[in-house]
Amino acid sequence: MQIMALHRLSFRLRQTVTHVRTLHTSGCGQQQEAVAVESESEPFSVFRTQENDPACQSEKHIGQYYTLPSAHIHTLFPRGLPWRYQQQVKAFNEACIMVRQPALEVISYLKKTDYSKPAQRYLFYGLQGSGKTMSLCHTLHFCYTQGWLVLHIPDAHIWVKNCKELLPSSYNTSRFDQPLQAAEWLRSFRTTNEKFLSTIKTKHRYVWTKREFTEEGSLLGQLVDQGISRVKSSSDVVGAVMKELRLQSGQPESNFRLAVAVDGVNALWGRSTIKKEDKSAVDPHELTLVYNLRKMMKNDWTGGAIIATVSQTGSLYISKSAYLPQELLGERGFDTMDPFVPMSVSNYSEKEFESCYLYYMDRQWLQHPQSRTEEGKKELIFLSNRNPTMLERICAFL
Repeated sequence: MQIMALHRLSFRLRQTVTHVRTLHTSGCGQQQEAVAVESESEPFSVFRTQENDPACQSEKHIGQYYTLPSAHIHTLFPRGLPWRYQQQVKAFNEACIMVRQPALEVISYLKKTDYSKPAQRYLFYGLQGSGKTMSLCHTLHFCYTQGWLVLHIPDAHIWVKNCKELLPSSYNTSRFDQPLQAAEWLRSFRTTNEKFLSTIKTKHRYVWTKREFTEEGSLLGQLVDQGISRVKSSSDVVGAVMKELRLQSGQPESNFRLAVAVDGVNALWGRSTIKKEDKSAVDPHELTLVYNLRKMMKNDWTGGAIIATVSQTGSLYISKSAYLPQELLGERGFDTMDPFVPMSVSNYSEKEFESCYLYYMDRQWLQHPQSRTEEGKKELIFLSNRNPTMLERICAFL
C-alpha cells in the first residue's frame, strides 16, 4: 500500500511540476521576480539556461547550456564549427553551447576594453579536446550579437597542409597562392559580414590584371566579389580585405568593431606539408594567405580584438603532449603574439560533467541501460577523465 501511495504522489508531483522561469525586461540584468509557470511540455532542467544572449550571461550560468538561433549558425559559422559538433547539432536538432569560465572571462574583458588602444590579444590553450574551439565560438557569438565585424579563420592548419592547388604569386614571385582555399574563405566571410560589405569603402586602388582593377572608394563587397568570381586573384583579394580592415578599424569615420579569430594560430609559425616542384617544403611565410594573416596578428591596429587558440591539430612535427603556448607557438610565433592574455581551458569540472551527462540523457544520446546508472556514470568519468571531446566520442557508441 505504501509503495502504491508513493507512486500516486510521484504521479501527482509530475502533473503539477512548476518551471521557474526568469522574465526579462528590455535590458540585461533587469529581471522581474521569478514566477512559477505550470509547464508540462517544457520540464524544468538544471543543465539549461534561458539566457541565450552571451552579453547577459554571468558566472551563475556556468555549466549550463544555452541555445544558438539557427540563423546565427548559418551566418556566423558557415564553416567555423568542428565537424563532430555539426553532426551533433543534426542529431539533437538544436545547437547548444555550454557556458564556461574561459569564454565568460574573455567576454567580460571585451566589455571593458578601451578600443582606442591597440588590439588586445587573447589566447585559449589547454589539453587536446578540452573545449578551446567551443570557447572561441562562444566568444565570437558575443561579438556577433554586439554587431562586430567578424574575421574568422576556423582551421588555420588547413592552410599549411593538403593544399589542392598551389600557384606562384603574380604579385610577389617569392610567394605562393592558394586560390581555392582563398575563394572558399571569401565566401564564408561574405556570408558572415553581409551588412558591412555595402557600407565599408576601400582606401586604396587594387590592380589584378591589365584589364581588371578595383578603384579606390569601391565597396568592400565589390572587392570580395572580385576574389570569388576571379579565383586566380583570390589570395591577393584576401590580403587586400585584411589590409582594408586593419587600416579602417578604430578610425573615427569607421562604424565597426573588428574581431579577428583564428583557431589553431600556431600553424602560422609551424611547418607545412606543402611541397614545391623540387619537393622541398614550403615555409608558411611563403604562402600569401599566411603572410597576410600574420599581419593581422600584430596589434598595430585599433578598434577590435584578436582572439585565438593554440591547437595540437595544427602542430606538425611537435610532441602530442605539448599544449602550452610557448611549446606550440615556437619562438617566432610567441614573439609575434607577445603580449597576450592566456586563457586556460581545462577539462570539465564536476558540475560541468554532470550538466553534459544530463544533456546527453535529455537528448536520448545515451541509449545503453548501463550508461544511465550511477555506476555507468562513474565509468564514463573514469574513461573520459572529464575531457569534453573524449566524453562525446565514448557516448557516441552508447
